Amino acid sequence: MTGRLENKVAVITGAAQGMGAATAREFVSQGARVVLADVAHEAGRALEHELGEDRAIFVPLDVSSEDDWRDVRGRTLDKFGRIDVLVNNAAVGYFVGVDQIEADKVMRLFSINILGGMLGVKTLAPAMREAGAGVIINISSLDGLRGVNGMSPYVASKWAVRGVTKAQALELGPAIRVVSIHPGGVNTPMGNPTGAGEEEVNAGYARVPLRRIGEPAEIARVTAFVACDDASYMTGAEIAVDGGWSSGHYHSGLPGSPEV
Repeated sequence: MTGRLENKVAVITGAAQGMGAATAREFVSQGARVVLADVAHEAGRALEHELGEDRAIFVPLDVSSEDDWRDVRGRTLDKFGRIDVLVNNAAVGYFVGVDQIEADKVMRLFSINILGGMLGVKTLAPAMREAGAGVIINISSLDGLRGVNGMSPYVASKWAVRGVTKAQALELGPAIRVVSIHPGGVNTPMGNPTGAGEEEVNAGYARVPLRRIGEPAEIARVTAFVACDDASYMTGAEIAVDGGWSSGHYHSGLPGSPEV
């Protein structure tokens, strides 16, 4: 049975662990060849070995470096001959009150979460345009749809990703589709830094409609769908994959609330 991504070549940033690694595994299972772009050399090499060097290559990438992006482009074209999909997944967090932000830390976060993806589009979109088609998937966050206390720099970056996606869709169509995906809580080192077990971590999701944290593979499957030709009329869109967290707030005591 042919996979939805058969013969497509995808560059995935932040691919060495978490959602990025899950996305790489899903893409390969759907027939794609992938470039694992990350700063984590050891984990990236291990995933390359797991997936097989005929299906995946690891390329070191600091997303804030244009030189690194040019190297990714060159090595991808040398190895696979084309670039069909870019998944801008690399990101960092920063927990801080609005009155305690440090400029250098905020600018580092912006350089990764916002500028990094923009440089990827700048560098790889021309190859897609030359080939006549391409898909760019920017991984934003549920926090790109709402505000969150103690995370204003991160929230700002993810709202920016959401807006940049729409601008890119306008500029790069019709050949290139651009979509943002907005995960909620995901069971990764970023989303579950203490490594809490299922019962413990899900206790914090009692007021999310699906009542649990998401798994990286669940986000990866949606990303793979957006990348495939079945999503051919989808661009400029924002897709929440958050267990319903962005749907609204429960009012205690009214029908449907967790307490009733």
